[in-house]
Amino acid sequence: MFTLPRILKTKVKVSPKFQIVIPKAIREEMKLEPGQELFMYLYEGKLHVDIIRPITELRGIAKGIDWKKDYRDRNDRF
Repeated sequence: MFTLPRILKTKVKVSPKFQIVIPKAIREEMKLEPGQELFMYLYEGKLHVDIIRPITELRGIAKGIDWKKDYRDRNDRF
């Protein structure tokens, strides 16, 4: 059976210093720690916040992919 992911929504207010507080439920769901850096970006008029993850988490991501010889190192390039 397919279940939809849990979506946490809440309203926050921007302070006079343009700061916002991340609500406790969201902090706990994202497992945020004090001093942790986050990646924030604006996409299609919406603010998104992501956790910055180390590049080492990508290790092994392409394991088992069947590379064909003609995909890489083509001789027709200058």
